[in-house]
Amino acid sequence: QVRLVESGGGLVQAGGSLRLSCAAIGSIVSINAMGWYRQTPGKQRELVAAITSGGSTNYADSVKGRFTISRDNTKNTVYLQMNSLKPEDTAVYYCNAEIDIVVVATIRTNNYWGQGTQVTVSS
Repeated sequence: QVRLVESGGGLVQAGGSLRLSCAAIGSIVSINAMGWYRQTPGKQRELVAAITSGGSTNYADSVKGRFTISRDNTKNTVYLQMNSLKPEDTAVYYCNAEIDIVVVATIRTNNYWGQGTQVTVSS
């Protein structure tokens, strides 16, 4: 059983910083792309940032220059450093990962989501 465990959300004033962490736990062969998404009530979940197994990154235009995604492959963990936070960054942030697992002696790639962590930025 594989799951993603997130931490690091909370309440911060505009201009402040937060760091989100997401650890993949379980019987894992390897982890491919990892990413962070966010969602506000009534809106679709949107990509914030993603990182490949090789370290290539991709960001939403709204967070470029303020957020940094990174990963520690030895800990199966992805991070999102969020600086210069704005009230419009307020959302539930979800971790996502493509993970290779063994199923009946074969390797299968599954997509996993974390439980979500609330980030609230006050003005």
